[in-house]
Amino acid sequence: MNNEQMKLDNQLCFRLYSAARLMMGAYHPYLDPLGITYPQYLVLLVLWEKDKQPVCDIGKRLLLDTNTMTPLLQRMEKAGLITRTRGEKDTRQRIVSLTQQGKALYEQAQNIPGNMRNALMMPAGEEEEILQMIPSLDKLIEELKKLNK
Repeated sequence: MNNEQMKLDNQLCFRLYSAARLMMGAYHPYLDPLGITYPQYLVLLVLWEKDKQPVCDIGKRLLLDTNTMTPLLQRMEKAGLITRTRGEKDTRQRIVSLTQQGKALYEQAQNIPGNMRNALMMPAGEEEEILQMIPSLDKLIEELKKLNK
């Protein structure tokens, strides 16, 4: 039972899983004062780019299914960050909009990306190296989407 490909240290999936969990944890000191979770922050990022979007569009952008989106949005609505209304053309569709409170968080969240860069304290060259991984990760995500249909 000494197959190299079966060792944890040789698993790409474990590195991606670990990096994702640790990255989400690193956001806590910046999100906790705002009273939001990391998934809520992601929803807000999508809505700050373009307000008033259908639930399904937000879910597609975040790669989250309806069963995950619904409770997440319910908590955000209860917290006063968003509203959900019926679509005008299709009343089965739910449109998610920012409230004034949700819009106000944008100003408070402005420093989060810079704070995360500073918290990671990467030398300039290393930061660039990490940023160069984005296209490869995007390609990996696209391939994984195909497998998960």
